[in-house]
Amino acid sequence: MHAIAGWWDGVELWVAGLPFVPQFAVVLAAMVPVCLAIAFLLDRTLRVALRALGRDRMVAAEVAAPAAQSRRVRKEAA
Repeated sequence: MHAIAGWWDGVELWVAGLPFVPQFAVVLAAMVPVCLAIAFLLDRTLRVALRALGRDRMVAAEVAAPAAQSRRVRKEAA
């Protein structure tokens, strides 16, 4: 564990010693994929949790009902 901590400290000092623009580019290049991965995992986790609670079926039924009614109105108006 000390080896990992020592490596991380070295990387941190290297990034902190860079000028602003390269430092920004390095942090951006590292954080964008990490943030995308976290967002993807949260999306999947919430999707599974809401599916387990039955919340996705209620929303799907609410979305489908107005769409079906609007089709009927168009046919009747024509």
